[in-house]
Amino acid sequence: MLIIDVKESESIDRALKNYKRKVQRVGILKELRRRKQFDKPSVKRRSELLKAAYRLKKYGSS
Repeated sequence: MLIIDVKESESIDRALKNYKRKVQRVGILKELRRRKQFDKPSVKRRSELLKAAYRLKKYGSS
């Protein structure tokens, strides 16, 4: 649960901006999107291997 401290002189727009920034920093939306669909462990491993191969090809060990 996120807690946003709002001062008396602070506007609601500023509080919303702080809330959005905190949600993004904590990564709640990313986690929700990740949990939305189940990926089999074999599929996860395969995607990790493909990403690693791509990074190695692109940035290489030249």
